[in-house]
Amino acid sequence: MVRTYKSDGKTAKFIIDLGPTKAIKEKDFQMSSGSGRFSSQSGSEPGVFLAALAKALQAKQLPTNLHRVETVPFDYVILDTNQSRSSDGGFGDSPRGKWTAMKIFLGEGDTEGEVFLNLNSALGKAEFSIKDSDYGDFVIAELAKVL
Repeated sequence: MVRTYKSDGKTAKFIIDLGPTKAIKEKDFQMSSGSGRFSSQSGSEPGVFLAALAKALQAKQLPTNLHRVETVPFDYVILDTNQSRSSDGGFGDSPRGKWTAMKIFLGEGDTEGEVFLNLNSALGKAEFSIKDSDYGDFVIAELAKVL
């Protein structure tokens, strides 16, 4: 799915591809996981998006001297589906909604980061939200590679 972010006359564009999921059975609940990738789109103007995302993820710096790539792979876990937006900006089960909440895992080994990604296909929206401020710089640097 192609995602765009428009602000100040600039448009950042990228693709989110989610591969098939596999069920994960935990003791008290069921989740699913899979692999996916972020892919670049020509004509993307990422500066404003990266600045807004850096603020939301509490990144301390924007990346410089990046090596652009076509794709950035990730693993994901779907935390919950049919979520609705609550008044505090979070998500809940009641009433049922169209949001899917997931956690994205970027990188490998000693260099990895996590970020929440919430999707609403009915509205055509995707949004990133902070998992941990320690991951902010890494997540921004990884996404900047395809933006």
